[in-house]
Amino acid sequence: MTEPDILTIGHSNHALVKFLALIEGARVSLIADVRSRPVSRFVPHFNAKPLEKALAEHSISYLFLGRELGGRPDDPALVKNGKPDYALMARTPVFASGLARIIEAGANEKVALLCAERDPIDCHRFHLIGRELAARHIAVAHILPTGEIELHADTERRARNDTPSDLFGQ
Repeated sequence: MTEPDILTIGHSNHALVKFLALIEGARVSLIADVRSRPVSRFVPHFNAKPLEKALAEHSISYLFLGRELGGRPDDPALVKNGKPDYALMARTPVFASGLARIIEAGANEKVALLCAERDPIDCHRFHLIGRELAARHIAVAHILPTGEIELHADTERRARNDTPSDLFGQ
């Protein structure tokens, strides 16, 4: 497998130790948090401040980019029928700025985009950010809960087939 330029991961309901093992196994040096609101009611160790502290203890940097790359826009013009309009979001200057920051960081660090959803198919990190990076010929892959790294093209195939995956067993 070609080494991806950018990775993504969903924190899901992982214990912190499991999450750290996943990102350390992928040699991640920078977590770019792309959650619009970096809080979790159910797994509070993924709230921004505790997460940033835990990552620092493992020599992993933290960068919040939820304003630029989050999947829940504050601008009502970017929402259609109650859902975020990814095509409109991708054309905003703020999104372009966030994407540029990710691409730039990826030149020097092993970056993983962080969101909440376990399966990238259920998340804007795949549908919006991953697709926009891939369209710019940036190699993207997704860290799955098993530790396997799935190339973005394989995730696209899985999404098109719309079949359940056994990739998420514990």
